[in-house]
Amino acid sequence: MPDAFFSGLVLLAAIIAGGIASVAGFGIGSLLTPLLSLQVETKVAVAAISIPHFLGTLLRFWLLRKAVDRHVLLSFGLTSAAGGLIGAVLHSFAGSPILTAVFGSLLIFPGAMGATGLAERLRFEGIAAWLAGAASGLFGGLVGNQGGIRSAALLGFDVPRDAFVATATAIALAVDVARMPVYLVTEAREIGKIWALVGVASAGVLIGTAVGARVLRRIPESIFRRSVSTLILILGLFMLLRIGG
Repeated sequence: MPDAFFSGLVLLAAIIAGGIASVAGFGIGSLLTPLLSLQVETKVAVAAISIPHFLGTLLRFWLLRKAVDRHVLLSFGLTSAAGGLIGAVLHSFAGSPILTAVFGSLLIFPGAMGATGLAERLRFEGIAAWLAGAASGLFGGLVGNQGGIRSAALLGFDVPRDAFVATATAIALAVDVARMPVYLVTEAREIGKIWALVGVASAGVLIGTAVGARVLRRIPESIFRRSVSTLILILGLFMLLRIGG
């Protein structure tokens, strides 16, 4: 695939991913990691995409910071961040085929739940919510995919819509801060080889985060969520098929 064409594809996908994340609360890693894995190993793709993910999440947090539920952030967020650190350490020992399998499976689950409408009725409460929070952080550190599990867990805390999105963003940022240093220590050389793609992805995510939500909010929420979930399901199946390919 020509470099210029692939870079343009990454830019377009990153803008879309940033916009989706502004509305759905996740989607940057889910969309960009499979795309980048066409050029590099999944292990490197997960680490590299953590950079635009962090930048987009940081911008989203700044825009929504006043609506964050601090109680949920300081409790649920801490368990998620701890899980993210553990997951990042495990990521450094795992091989790309294993990470590809885990990543694909984690895309299929929320994708199928969202496409069928079951995700709207799924929520964790009590101790299950705390365990789901830790699990979302763990998977976020391991393969960079955590949004679906985190969102389902946060539903159990019954916070208002604006606080829900803002707090989910703050927790995602905490997980990024916990996992990125490990990635940069273990994968810095490989990430450096694709610095241009990482830069393009980062720029696209920031653009999508800043302006994409305004366009996406014009789409009926039910159609939007089903479409995103179906896309994530397809990407998950694609990742799993690549293992046997």
